[in-house]
Amino acid sequence: MTELRSAGPAVSSVETLSFIHRMPFGPCPANGIDDSQGYLFRLYAPAAGEVEVLLATADGHEDAHPCRRTDDGWWMRTVPYARTGDRYRYRVDGTEVPDPASRANPDDVGGPCQLVDPARFEWRPAEAQWQGRPWCEAVIYELHVGTFTPEGTYAAAEARLEELAALGITAVELMPLAEFPGARGWGYDGVLPFAPESSYGTPDDLKRFVQSAHRLGLMVLLDVVYNHFGPEGNYLHLYAPSFFTAQHQTPWGAAIDYEGEAQVREFFIHNALYWLQEFRFDGLRLDAVHAIIDGSSTHFLEELSRRVRRELADRRIHLVLENPLNGAQRLAGEADPGRYEAQWNDDFHHAAHVILTGETDGYYGDFASAPVHHLARCLLQGFAYQGEHSAFHGGPRGEPSCTLPPTAFVCFLQNHDQIGNRALGERLAAMVPTHRLRVLVAVLLLSPSPPLIFMGEESGATSPFMYFCDFEGELARKVKEGRRNEFAAFAWPDGPRTVPDPCDPETFVISRLDWRQREEAVGRQWLAFYQALLTLRRERVVPCVPLLQTGRCSSMLFGDTAFEIRWSGEGVSLVMQANLGDAPEAVPDVPGAQPFAAVGGGGDGEPGLPPWSMRMFVLHNGATQ
Repeated sequence: MTELRSAGPAVSSVETLSFIHRMPFGPCPANGIDDSQGYLFRLYAPAAGEVEVLLATADGHEDAHPCRRTDDGWWMRTVPYARTGDRYRYRVDGTEVPDPASRANPDDVGGPCQLVDPARFEWRPAEAQWQGRPWCEAVIYELHVGTFTPEGTYAAAEARLEELAALGITAVELMPLAEFPGARGWGYDGVLPFAPESSYGTPDDLKRFVQSAHRLGLMVLLDVVYNHFGPEGNYLHLYAPSFFTAQHQTPWGAAIDYEGEAQVREFFIHNALYWLQEFRFDGLRLDAVHAIIDGSSTHFLEELSRRVRRELADRRIHLVLENPLNGAQRLAGEADPGRYEAQWNDDFHHAAHVILTGETDGYYGDFASAPVHHLARCLLQGFAYQGEHSAFHGGPRGEPSCTLPPTAFVCFLQNHDQIGNRALGERLAAMVPTHRLRVLVAVLLLSPSPPLIFMGEESGATSPFMYFCDFEGELARKVKEGRRNEFAAFAWPDGPRTVPDPCDPETFVISRLDWRQREEAVGRQWLAFYQALLTLRRERVVPCVPLLQTGRCSSMLFGDTAFEIRWSGEGVSLVMQANLGDAPEAVPDVPGAQPFAAVGGGGDGEPGLPPWSMRMFVLHNGATQ
């Protein structure tokens, strides 16, 4: 449930609004309105024998307040003198633990939680009334708050939003923000899902980021992790072991038990609603959903989508999945109850990467044969693997996706995984010739699918983005050894290299985006190139996307390196022709048509398509506009 309040000083004519997501988890004002009568503390701990609230006093001591247990596993206690801003934690059977539903943990996961009153953040009506943007307009910019700017804060990232909007970005996607151990991490090791990472700033700083984005016409999406908790700072095993099941294992240990107690599902569904309602995010990207194991009659993912659609029916909310197994059954291409707008399309990336780099190690081996044909299938039908045998996976991979619209697939040439999971975190701009990369960028940005850009790629950034974390002791040692063992057999082109230690602060420092590169000649050229393509996308491609019909789309292949894709619909066709090889290809012209975009090639007058070139057309009733 979301509560909306009007507020504002009597001396001011500027009305402000507050958004509060009411949920059964975590503390709340005892009177349900403000903290004048203290706070009611609630902890779901069905396996606990004794629970106390430890509330910090003004002199720095902690007063212990025993909680009473209810029949359904909850422990509760009202503390009349608790006030917003006070620090608290729980003591469960003698062990001090954080609140898993903490709204703020200023001193990291091992420190006390802080009481937060969401009503105290005042949203201006213009931003509070923001309804979002249609999914067909999405141009997604993925960023990591900690390395996006030298400061690594929500406020510093907010200051850069105007540049992204001017470039043509329409949606900013933040890597996970759930409080994680230490001050350095990707966010996928979060253990307090309701507390925004404190090393980046306060919850109000994050809300100001979202509010500024909306003022600029930018959607804001959040990456969330509902398949596991991080390895350090999670105490649910101690007092709520029913959150996990030994019947299913994931790469992170025992799976979260979505088939058992209702409180487990409610915890994560309320988390989704909390981010969308209280922080006004425009959508969520759910990480690695293939590791969410649920044999219930209504799968957790379906229930989450239905609840979100129902409770936020007055706004455009976009839900996106990541699933390397190419599951397609939960996709709809639009906001259907129980379904998801889109899924990250790893196949597009893998095929494009093989084309650009020639690398065929690991999962790239599945795309080593005819990578251009794989890419063309992705552009036309979504996935390259729709049930065909995958040598890397050792069996069939994927589900049919040919009936889904292009908007159901988020495509990308780079993202945090595909850069950061390389041994040295290399970006494409540092690996491949510029003339090749420019053509693939044009293919990405002018196709009907929502494109995703990883921070810095728009300026040709060559600074690495590595895997980094902030663990200590034995866990840090294991992470360091595991990383080096992973790349022990790597075929280094210039001789053996030392894999950076993820826990070394320097690994984090060198992963920061270098904004000076944008001011150099090469950086300015890349920025102008992206801006020009995104302008063409907005003006020529996006108006056509809602009219396209999957049953009327087609492709033609020319040799091993060239293709034509025709996306057609109600009185309109988008036509893309590309040659991703080193020799010209005899690709026929589109009769009577002039391209609205052309990238690469050796100049006019060449027959067919020159090497490493692409061109794009819009046809209306058989003629160009």
